[in-house]
Amino acid sequence: MNKQWWHDAVVYQIYPRSFCDANGDGIGDLAGIIGKLDYLQKLGIDLIWLSPVYKSPMDDNGYDIADYQDIAAEFGTLAEIERLIAEAAKRDIRILMDLVVNHTSDEHPWFLAAKSSPNSPYRDYYIWRKPQADGSPPDDQRSFFGGSAWEFDEASGEYFFHLFSKRQPDLNWENPAVQQEVHQMMNWWLDKGIGGFRMDVIDLIGKQVDDKILTNGPRLHPLLQEMHRASFGPRNVLTVGETWSATPQIARMYSDPAREELSMVFQFEHVTQTWDPEHGKWKPRPFDLVEFKRIIAKWQTELADSGWNSLFWNNHDLPRAVSKYGDPGRFRVESAKMLATALHCLKGTPYIYQGEEIGMTNVRFDSIDDYQDIESLNFYRERTDAGVPHVDMMEGIYANGRDNARTPMQWDDSFNAGFSDGTPWLKLNPNYRQVNAEAALADPDSIFFHYQRLISLRKESEVMVYGDYQQLLEEHPQVFAYQRRLGEQRLLVLNNFSAQPVELDLPTELTGIEGQGLIGNYSLRHRLDERVSLAPYESFVMAFSLTSSPP
Repeated sequence: MNKQWWHDAVVYQIYPRSFCDANGDGIGDLAGIIGKLDYLQKLGIDLIWLSPVYKSPMDDNGYDIADYQDIAAEFGTLAEIERLIAEAAKRDIRILMDLVVNHTSDEHPWFLAAKSSPNSPYRDYYIWRKPQADGSPPDDQRSFFGGSAWEFDEASGEYFFHLFSKRQPDLNWENPAVQQEVHQMMNWWLDKGIGGFRMDVIDLIGKQVDDKILTNGPRLHPLLQEMHRASFGPRNVLTVGETWSATPQIARMYSDPAREELSMVFQFEHVTQTWDPEHGKWKPRPFDLVEFKRIIAKWQTELADSGWNSLFWNNHDLPRAVSKYGDPGRFRVESAKMLATALHCLKGTPYIYQGEEIGMTNVRFDSIDDYQDIESLNFYRERTDAGVPHVDMMEGIYANGRDNARTPMQWDDSFNAGFSDGTPWLKLNPNYRQVNAEAALADPDSIFFHYQRLISLRKESEVMVYGDYQQLLEEHPQVFAYQRRLGEQRLLVLNNFSAQPVELDLPTELTGIEGQGLIGNYSLRHRLDERVSLAPYESFVMAFSLTSSPP
């Protein structure tokens, strides 16, 4: 495999609005991030994925961009982002900008010009269609945020297309002028020294609206190859695409270096297996470890030689990992460490979402009025209007609503968790007095230092980065076990995903193996007996060599 700098890197995602507020207005900002760079350097991460900080009316918390080359006033200034890039570089940390080019804000100058006249040169930057004879939308396509995907513009008598909020009109990627504008903007940021891009819903830019093909359209990969040639291709940067629709076969098309598209993609099959087939994430299903292992094995195996995996439990759109897959109560610390170990020892690039490294949990606000997320609010109104009981919708929001990930970062046990001197834009999780970074840094056995050790192991262990993947105990309902193999070197990773102790009979070839215990959330293991006992949520990693271990 052609080795890349980002193969042994670890990415830390920051949701700026919720990370750290330096000026007391209740909204996290760039100055706040700069002030916490030493904390991130101590953790050991290599890149910061920065959720959007561009100028925006914040209809979708920054994923509706009004100017790609300016910064939203609540976050700071262009000078401050340049300072962030420079200060991060001093600590060997790169900045990964969030690139949102499926759509813009309806306040973007391109869209304002497009609305001004059907004859505007910017009209074709967006997707317009005439109404049906009765004045209704061109078809029945739906927005991902609820309601029709078509919004009527009275001035011109036409509809424009929006897969998200009506204030997020979709760009027309069939227009070469749109492609050129985006490529120029990307190069402008790359020239500032950023480390690459995270590409929001990039699998939608090849859509064929009239044929109702939204994802993986026939023009998608040619568009990405052209983007590669025109912008980041000649530069040594990381590009990761958000692709909810990707299969392993499609992911290889994105990430096979020979195709010259992207470094890797985010796939969500392990996430959506907990969603109801009909009602989606608003009616969650129990986590099925056996099915999860099948999914992981498939992706690890099928991208082994001609692609690269991104590894993540949570992000700004997903619930907190320890609440979703672990135990946010009695075994919060043990299960958070277990989840970290299970993920970071896989082949791929790990992503940590802010607060994950201290075991932050989901929140249960008392009222729907306490929530800010446009997706949760829209679906709550739409579905309760359709007769879904309030309590059922709230349970869906408690489990999978996006505000679970967006409650302010918990820095200490002081006023507002040290996030802000003002009134936070979103209420805090009440458990911040117990769960916070200050407490984690004061405890050498904390979740934080477990993550720090895992990050350092990736720099020390080539088998962890490049070894192949072998699934073990495929049908065990409680234990996720696997080996990583590179030449004679082996890593054995055992993870108990349950609150019950487990007794395991290991495969014969592993019985009696002696090696080096690398990490564990209870203790280090240096030998494998015929029968292995695992405590609740216990995990450990042991390294051994085939040449030095007894048969």
